[in-house]
Amino acid sequence: MSEPGVLRDGGLREAVGLVRSTVTDPDVRAARLVWSALAEPGDSVAGSLVAALGAVDALRTVERAAAGGLMPGVPGVEPRELAVQLERWRPRLGARLLAAVAHEAARAGLTLLAPEGAVWPERLADLGAHAPVALWVRGDAAALGALDRSVALVGARASTAYGEHVAGMLAGDLAGEGIAVVSGGAYGIDGVAHRAALGAGGLTVAFVAGGADRVYPAGHAHLFARIAERGAIVGEVAPGGTPTKWRFLQRNRLIAAVSAATVVVEAGRRSGSLNTAGHAAALGRPLGAVPGAVTSATSDGCHRLLREFDATCVTCAADARELLGEWGPGGAAPADDRPRPEAIRVLDALAARAWRDLADVARRSGMSFAEVQAELGLLELDGRVESSADGWRLAR
Repeated sequence: MSEPGVLRDGGLREAVGLVRSTVTDPDVRAARLVWSALAEPGDSVAGSLVAALGAVDALRTVERAAAGGLMPGVPGVEPRELAVQLERWRPRLGARLLAAVAHEAARAGLTLLAPEGAVWPERLADLGAHAPVALWVRGDAAALGALDRSVALVGARASTAYGEHVAGMLAGDLAGEGIAVVSGGAYGIDGVAHRAALGAGGLTVAFVAGGADRVYPAGHAHLFARIAERGAIVGEVAPGGTPTKWRFLQRNRLIAAVSAATVVVEAGRRSGSLNTAGHAAALGRPLGAVPGAVTSATSDGCHRLLREFDATCVTCAADARELLGEWGPGGAAPADDRPRPEAIRVLDALAARAWRDLADVARRSGMSFAEVQAELGLLELDGRVESSADGWRLAR
C-alpha cells in the first residue's frame, strides 16, 4: 500500500517546480512550501516538529497522523499541543489547495527561502522553535544575505513631522554608509525610512504581515515596487495570505531578529513598535530610541524604552552605528580624548609665559613630586607642555 502524502501528488510537484527557490532538493523545497501554507507565523509546534524530524519527515508524520496514525512524541511539545495543532493544519492539508499556493508564487515571481538553501538569515535561528519554516521574497533574495550590517528603523504610523524628519535623516545616512535599513513597509516612520534609504542608493528590506505578493497598505504600491527593484519584500505567510493583527505582531519578531540593531524613532505608549522593541530586547539585540518632546504623546513609547528598557539614546546615524559596534569610517572605538583630572590640575598650575620648576608646580597643583613628574612627561609627549633648564610651561 503506497504511503499517502501531498509530496507524491503530481500536480503539486509540477506546480512547485515552477517556483523559484534557493533550495535545490525538490522534496525539501516542496515540504517547506507546504509548511509555510499550513502553519501560522510563530507556530512553535510546527517549528519543533521540523527541527526534530526535518521538513520532509515532519510533513509525512503529520499526514499519517491526520489519516489516523499515531503522532510521535516531540521533545518540548505536549501531546495535546500536537493534537490541537493537527486539527488546525488539517483544513489546509490538500494537494489542490497547496498547488494553488505554488502557482500563485510562480505567477508573482516570488522566491522561496529556507534554512537548507542560500542567503537564509542566520540570526533567525535565535528565535528557536518560533523561527519561520520558510520565507517568501519579492525582489532580490540575495538582499537577505546582506543584513550583517543592518538597522531596523520602526515607529508610529501616525507619525509627526519631527519623527519623519529624524527617520529620513537616520535612514539616508545609514544607507549611504552601506548599512541596510529594515522596516515594516507601513505608513509613517516605516515608509519614510524605506524612501530615504532608496533615495540614498542603499539597501532596504521590508517585512510584511501578509503574503509578499500583496501590497498592504495599498497606498504604498509604488513604494513596494521600488523596494522590490532595489531590495526585497519579505513575507512569512504563503502567497495570497491576508495581513491580520496576529500576523503583524508575529512579523515584528522577524524584523527584530534579522537586524543587527533596532531603533524606535517615534512611538506612542501603545505603539506596535514597542512589540518589535520587546522582541529585540528579548533576543539580546542592541536597542535604541529617539527622544522627543516630553509633551509629545507620540514619543511616550520612546521615553519608556529609554527609562525602563535601558535603550540607547539615538539622535543621529553615528549613535545608530555605535549600536553595531562601529564608531566611524575606521570601524574602531574613538580614543578617549578627555583630559585626566591629574592632567587638568598640572595644566592649571602652569603658565604660558613663565617657567616653573617641579616644586612650584607640585605646590600649585596640590600633588606629589612623583605625580607631577609623571603627568608632565605625558603632557610633553602630547605637545601640551614644554621644558627647558628653567622648568616647565604651557606649550605655545
